[in-house]
Amino acid sequence: MSIVRRRLSHTASRQLALEAARDLLIEAGPQAVTLKAVSGRIGRTHANLLHHFGSAAELQQALARHLTETVCDEIADKIAPGPDGDRNVREIVDMTFDAFGTGGAGALATWMLMTGNENALDPIIDAIHNLIDDLTPDAHEQRIMHEDTLALVLMALGDALMGDAMAGALGLPRDTSRALATELIEGRLKAFWAEHGTRP
Repeated sequence: MSIVRRRLSHTASRQLALEAARDLLIEAGPQAVTLKAVSGRIGRTHANLLHHFGSAAELQQALARHLTETVCDEIADKIAPGPDGDRNVREIVDMTFDAFGTGGAGALATWMLMTGNENALDPIIDAIHNLIDDLTPDAHEQRIMHEDTLALVLMALGDALMGDAMAGALGLPRDTSRALATELIEGRLKAFWAEHGTRP
């Protein structure tokens, strides 16, 4: 696919590069997300990508943030229209598992950690933390959502890396981890609101 070279703003150029990096991640895996590959994909020079990201590690961090913020925005859109009692927990679980699985965030985070990027999870943690704090001003609800998010992200990450093999080895349906995550979160929310009242 050829891209017509044109002058872009800094923000637009970064966005174009991140979209190309996401495509490379999904198509060929995290090892394919290099400055050279992304610059070739969008018809820009290696120096241009260095100007925007500084290094391959910083490009990968920016991509991790981009992927996570995208799914967090989607989750916020699903939650915002109705009262908290109307939250579709399974839908949120599916979106999270998809982001780490077919969306490539799990493979990217693992690759970054394995190649020495100690801050690999920072963009993911920051984006999710901001989402929770924006949606739940109440400190008690923030605490349970932080705990549930910890469990959900760890389950989604593990499922992305080993879920297919583990489910197959144990003779379980492939979506068992998603069902268990949904059951866990729904049960904890029900218990939380039974104790604190006011929410279904």
